[in-house]
Amino acid sequence: MPRPDRSAEIDAALLAHVAAHPRDLVRVVGNRLELTRPPVLARIRALVAAGYLEKTGTTRPVYGPGRNRRAHFRHALQGLDEDRVWRTEAAPLLADLPANVRDICHHGLTEMLNNAVDHSEGTRVQVLVDRNDQRVAMAVIDDGVGIFRKIARALDLPDERLALLELHKGKFTTDPRHHSGEGVFFTSRMFDVFAIHSHELVFDHRETALDDWLFDVDRDAPGTAVMMEIALDSKRTAKEVFDRYSGGPDDYTFAKTVVPVRLAKVGDENLVSRSQAKRLMQRVDRFRVVVLDFAEVGSIGQAFADEVFRVFANEHPGVELVPVHANPEVQQMIRRAEVARDADAGQLPLL
Repeated sequence: MPRPDRSAEIDAALLAHVAAHPRDLVRVVGNRLELTRPPVLARIRALVAAGYLEKTGTTRPVYGPGRNRRAHFRHALQGLDEDRVWRTEAAPLLADLPANVRDICHHGLTEMLNNAVDHSEGTRVQVLVDRNDQRVAMAVIDDGVGIFRKIARALDLPDERLALLELHKGKFTTDPRHHSGEGVFFTSRMFDVFAIHSHELVFDHRETALDDWLFDVDRDAPGTAVMMEIALDSKRTAKEVFDRYSGGPDDYTFAKTVVPVRLAKVGDENLVSRSQAKRLMQRVDRFRVVVLDFAEVGSIGQAFADEVFRVFANEHPGVELVPVHANPEVQQMIRRAEVARDADAGQLPLL
């Protein structure tokens, strides 16, 4: 039976103990992990080459933290103060970052930690911070029920994949008295890369991609693992991201959402039914502007279009529906429903 790879465990111990044991690091970590010198020395060489450790001297080397930083923290969730984790553990590793990047890291780490504390139903959380001269990567990993499973349970969704649609809309929370439901949405848009792995599903958002994706993977990961990454030279600011989805320069509410219509599908099904349309439009009445993105949607059924562009529109006249990226076939179905809506309002005769 092959031996388990303990590289990550050794690396974490080396980085945790290097400041206190610069001259006897190999011995301390070897004793702590019950390892001989060769595997510890091998990981030291790798960390020195990668810039996470520095070495001076040869006969009796002295080690210290390198120009890059990596740390791994573990906490019980009960009673955890997310801002204390940031202030005492993460912030010292990121102190010299550009202010806009540091603000985004502060927002993302504390928001995702707060989600784990308040919503995961777990008992433990891990926090990983890794920075080099090009980017910062962070992860928050809990042992709870799993975010997609929890959303599907709360909204009685027939498939956990539909949870991505709710995350993409924003303003979803299982605890509306204490949370706005904006944390995951805005955090995902602040970072260059934002991913969530929970059980056998992965949600992936990249600033360079047009769409968010949900992947099925073979590895079951209990709980929820959130990964965030941003380049050190990013010019993005938290304020810019909030402003992008506000109602205007003097309106600070989360008033606009973009809904990828394709995410209302499960598998290869077509969008034809009213129940599918109702799932698509669930909770979007909380916004003033709803952009319905029909990219990669080849066709929609009459009932689906009618439910969205006549029934929902009549019931929520204060919500502006803006269809985009619709092909001619989809545009025709939308227009049929809009004509029927206008006839309901007495604006046009129903032909």
